[in-house]
Amino acid sequence: MIHKVIKKRCERSACVLAVLVLTMGVCRAKRPPSAYVPPEGLVYGAAFIDRFLPVPVHGELRSDVWGATNVIPRAVENGIEDAEYSYWGGNIIVGDDGKNHLFVCRWPEDNVKGGGKASGHHTWWSSVVVHAVSDNPLGPYKVIDEVGPGHNPEIYRLADGSYKIGVMRKSYHGPTLNGPWTLLDTTLHIKKPGSYINESNKTFVPREDGSVLMMNKNGVVFISEKGDENFVQVTGGVYPKLPGEYLLEDPVIWKDEVQYNLIVNDCWGRAAFYMRSKDGLKWKWAPGLAYTPDIMKHEGGTSEKWWKFERPKVRQDQYGRATHMNFAVIDVYKDDDLANDNHSSKNIVIPLEVPRRLQILNTAPITAATAEIKVKILAEEGFDPRRDVDRTSLSFGAPEAVNFGKGCAPISTEVSGADLLVTFAGRGNGISPDHYAAKLIGRKTDGSLLFGFATLPTAVVADE
Repeated sequence: MIHKVIKKRCERSACVLAVLVLTMGVCRAKRPPSAYVPPEGLVYGAAFIDRFLPVPVHGELRSDVWGATNVIPRAVENGIEDAEYSYWGGNIIVGDDGKNHLFVCRWPEDNVKGGGKASGHHTWWSSVVVHAVSDNPLGPYKVIDEVGPGHNPEIYRLADGSYKIGVMRKSYHGPTLNGPWTLLDTTLHIKKPGSYINESNKTFVPREDGSVLMMNKNGVVFISEKGDENFVQVTGGVYPKLPGEYLLEDPVIWKDEVQYNLIVNDCWGRAAFYMRSKDGLKWKWAPGLAYTPDIMKHEGGTSEKWWKFERPKVRQDQYGRATHMNFAVIDVYKDDDLANDNHSSKNIVIPLEVPRRLQILNTAPITAATAEIKVKILAEEGFDPRRDVDRTSLSFGAPEAVNFGKGCAPISTEVSGADLLVTFAGRGNGISPDHYAAKLIGRKTDGSLLFGFATLPTAVVADE
């Protein structure tokens, strides 16, 4: 009702600002952690949160830094931080130089704007995008250049090799990771002209045909057919319909060899959810949590209890897999972070267990009647499936079955060059015509998680 009153009483430009302010105010409400309870029976490896790994400590854990006691001591060299600036948003992209390039936004920690009415964290709207670099994905990242004004950046590479940095309502375009950067206006063509579409916290996926898929803060999908700044709405909101009170926002989408992946943050509950898609348009929610505020755990057992994790982004490898996830984090409730105090925000990086590359060798579509399913687990640097796979732990089939401890069991294995070929009994695979991928869950010989997705074979249509 409040949104309706605002929209009736203001012109469009003022309306957008009012709704943004209202939305931020609602999101700022202090609420208890998420009430979502994962369904019984989920096995380890079913939920995205199971992919987070302990964080190696570079340097030392330090206590002589800003921050509430819940983030002291901490790994200062993880991600990016300093006493002068508050950092927020941003993602990591691997350059042709092999280095890790973080495009992140920041603003002075001592900011006081509007005659003292806003200070500290709530001067985020004055942020500037900067380019930082590190040899190590975990950091530390050092700023080498300032791109320009903007908030919540996400960088991606276009089909022609150039780069775009999407920010709120605009973007930057440059021929290289070092620019020079040209600021462009973004146009959204929406299905219902005149209706409000939130233009903040956007996420992007370049597609094979040169087009770009974009999702806005509210889960609405747009496509730019030419990869330019003209985005046409193609869906409504795609987020899962959860019971109870949730404010879902901050999507991040990435595409690997098998599928599109989406994580969306619950601003109120300080947790997140994971979804999958064949085409980036129709999405399926995978039950379980994607992350919670207790995922920053170091090797050795120490942890950093950040108040909130927001603006999730991923670093991808050459196969599109997410190898690391980085977050904007703040040590206290946002209203408590003021100018010239002991509180602030930074960007942190956490390593992930990557999905293993799989190939289904069956050529015919898999059905309930399929007797055997042959799956090749591919070797790669740092992973030798002949040695590293606990073969008795494996299950394979429809994700909905495997995630709950069901699916197919292996009946034989054999070495195939550097790879491992596993034959599964087809019974109980759970795969139906609407599935585009199957899932493998198991353990490595050291007890750690092993999982992956494989594209399902489809029927071959004969030429007329």
